[in-house]
Amino acid sequence: MTDTHQTDPHQINRRALTKDILGDREDILAISGLGGAGYDLTASRGDHDFNFCLHGSMGGAPLVAMGLALAQPERRVVAVLGDGDMLMGIGSLATIMTERPTNLAVLVLDNGHYVETGGQKTAAGHGADLTAMAAAAGFETAITLTDPNKQADVVKIIQEAPGPVFVCAKISKDQPESLPKTRDGNLMKLRFRKALLGTE
Repeated sequence: MTDTHQTDPHQINRRALTKDILGDREDILAISGLGGAGYDLTASRGDHDFNFCLHGSMGGAPLVAMGLALAQPERRVVAVLGDGDMLMGIGSLATIMTERPTNLAVLVLDNGHYVETGGQKTAAGHGADLTAMAAAAGFETAITLTDPNKQADVVKIIQEAPGPVFVCAKISKDQPESLPKTRDGNLMKLRFRKALLGTE
């Protein structure tokens, strides 16, 4: 029997979390998935040259981040995506573990819903455990963050712990405002490349 009086585990503020990770870390390369995750990057440090948002590529952020981590081993790379986005590319977790880039962290912002398409529940919203899936794929550091009082410790892990690191943050279901950000894929590609390599 389900206890209907259980405390909702979705207590983490998505914008506060991404700001703690990225706000004062100009050196982190951040790859976001669809919708809200891209807005979170913009809210954290503006429309930054080291933000690369995959607006039209659901499920692709972890593998793009993996390729970038392998190509730029001296830099920290963080993939930021929603739970529906992660479920679309769940096989990427196994692929990441075949390469094991030590500078990669995957952050899933899990509100249990497909916000972009009307708020339908995801499999995570129905109980699928993304952290357990990451651990089964081989991630030695696989964490579910539900307690805001533990956020600072988890942020440090995302920023610095040997990777690959997987964190599933159970975020509040409140949907923050959308923010202006670059949506031109070619412009983002050129901007990102120039900031990273100094050339277009």
